[in-house]
Amino acid sequence: MFKSVLVVVLLLSSSLALAADEPKKFSEEEFLASLHFQDGKIALPGNMATLDLSREFHYLPPDDAERVLVTGWGNPPGTKSLGLIVPAAVSLLDDAGWAVVVTYDKDGHVNDDDASKIDFDDLLKEMQEGVVKANEERKKQGYPAMQLVGWAERPSYSAETHKLYWAKELQTSAPEHTLNYNVRVLGREGVLVLNAVAGMSQIGTVREEMKKVTAFTEFTAGNRYTDFNASTDKTAEYGIAALVAGGVAAKLGLFGKLFAVLLAFKKLFVLGVLAAAGYVAKLFGGRGKEVPKTDAPTVGEAKVDELKVGEDQ
Repeated sequence: MFKSVLVVVLLLSSSLALAADEPKKFSEEEFLASLHFQDGKIALPGNMATLDLSREFHYLPPDDAERVLVTGWGNPPGTKSLGLIVPAAVSLLDDAGWAVVVTYDKDGHVNDDDASKIDFDDLLKEMQEGVVKANEERKKQGYPAMQLVGWAERPSYSAETHKLYWAKELQTSAPEHTLNYNVRVLGREGVLVLNAVAGMSQIGTVREEMKKVTAFTEFTAGNRYTDFNASTDKTAEYGIAALVAGGVAAKLGLFGKLFAVLLAFKKLFVLGVLAAAGYVAKLFGGRGKEVPKTDAPTVGEAKVDELKVGEDQ
């Protein structure tokens, strides 16, 4: 299923998230009970945006969100988000479980003048070529290739609400294709990022549910798109097209040479793009450590009654 977000595509098992010092064992029920689910109107960290949750959704704050991503879904530790939006009707650890990861890219005010001029078919071809090139580095790192199959939902931008929608279908070695459903809410100084993670079989449910999520997510007064002050506020170095393809690469002048970046857990989650393989070390704190590889199953495949949770989590 979070910076400006930069996370490398690594198909890692849940064992990567285990702490080195005598981890505890929890049942699925105990793990879920330890999370601090919140309801109602939520002010996101920094108070730049709010979630006015309906009864169909809960919110998990950043620390609990990371526990779910790392311990529950087997991601590398250190990924920070503004929290998770989770459906109330399904467990996060069930095969049908899914979530919306909330992050914020403060790269400046994104000009939307190019929104009506984008050829999304051409853009998709560029993105697919970028993924193919990225696979060369993935193989060097010992991970399987990935394919961007196509749009699961073509990009659409609302000039009235300043919200951008699109979904991608991805294929790896997993039996089921992965759905990445993306929403970007444009603000005064940056973009609120809402990424839903699920399997392609869930696209009907996710598509409908994300309409609700988008409706109850708003910037606070003073942080909205229309609050932009051209004389004092920074402008982003990319537009709408680059948001779909990956704003970071465009900002660095590398648009069209995309290094696709995924966060791997129970289901794959597209977070952004990297310019080159040299960023990999930086993603893990600049420590330059080789990421361990394992054939162990991730949570969702393993027995959840033996979830191991590190002492520091």
